[in-house]
Amino acid sequence: MAAGYRRGGECAVDEWTDIVAVAAGNVHTATNTGRSHTVGLRADGSVAATGWNEHGQCDVDIWSDVVAVSAGWRRTLGVRGDGAVLALGSNEEGQCDVEGWSDVSATACGDWHSVGLRRDGAVLAAGNNRYGQCDVEGWSDVVAVGAGCLHTVGLREDGTVVAAGWNRLGQCDVEDWSRVTAVAAGSRHTVALLTDGTVRAIGDNRDKQCNVQSWRRIVAIAAGSGHTLGLRDDGRVLAAGRNEYGQCDVGSWRAIRMP
Repeated sequence: MAAGYRRGGECAVDEWTDIVAVAAGNVHTATNTGRSHTVGLRADGSVAATGWNEHGQCDVDIWSDVVAVSAGWRRTLGVRGDGAVLALGSNEEGQCDVEGWSDVSATACGDWHSVGLRRDGAVLAAGNNRYGQCDVEGWSDVVAVGAGCLHTVGLREDGTVVAAGWNRLGQCDVEDWSRVTAVAAGSRHTVALLTDGTVRAIGDNRDKQCNVQSWRRIVAIAAGSGHTLGLRDDGRVLAAGRNEYGQCDVGSWRAIRMP
């Protein structure tokens, strides 16, 4: 199911089947953006993509043995079963320079940088580093990563969170967070799911994307450019934030489940 901006075909997922994971091209809202794409990982390790494809970010038909996917602005990343990483799309800032990465279990895409989580808990990054968003070399014991427009977040196995990058709106002020089980990064905000099913968010809140304090019984989270989503344990989806394209119109969704 998909909701939101659809002029580029990014919501044309009605005929997809056997999908076990999805990724949406998180595009920072600006005058030169708007088009994006959507990626789906099938159970057999093949990948589907739909939407804006000017940079070849949807040319994933030949991929196989993929176990994880992520999507950024004009870019798609795929993790293979052997830990290698595939990349398609724009590489103006070196964000697709991942051919040397190995032993990777997951990836995340910012607007101009890419992040890889290694199986040993170390983190890799490639692309634009103007604000230090790629300064993750010293991170360890990380079990999940997220990437915003100009910042990177990592969840440690002890439930604490680390962050690097642009912090003018406080999106990296996560040093006191604990009991976290999942993290997500929007363009300029950071979201955390806690062990008790509640959600925290910090950073840009101009569109009320951080107004998640009342959420309960959440089992998964996601963050877009200016909105936040939470999946409840009953299969319903909650949304907060920017909704000019209907991206938060998920109130009728039912029976949504974790992969």
